[in-house]
Amino acid sequence: MIVKQTYAPTMTATMVEVFKTDVQSTSQSVKLIRKLSQHIPGVLINFDLEDCDCVLRIEGEHIPVPRVIKLMNNNGYYCELL
Repeated sequence: MIVKQTYAPTMTATMVEVFKTDVQSTSQSVKLIRKLSQHIPGVLINFDLEDCDCVLRIEGEHIPVPRVIKLMNNNGYYCELL
């Protein structure tokens, strides 16, 4: 199942970062998308829970990778840049 943020901002130079996580459920991913969106505005965030790595994808002009990993870890989840 792919869970997506509903708002897609207009961007010019889009980057995509992909992270391996241990997020298992849709409810967990929805909560995390909300939290990540609050701390990293102006990006598109989604989880692919059907992928073997439970992938977190973030698209935007600037993606603060260390901040994403720290936010995920602080909420009790494993997160590693792929």
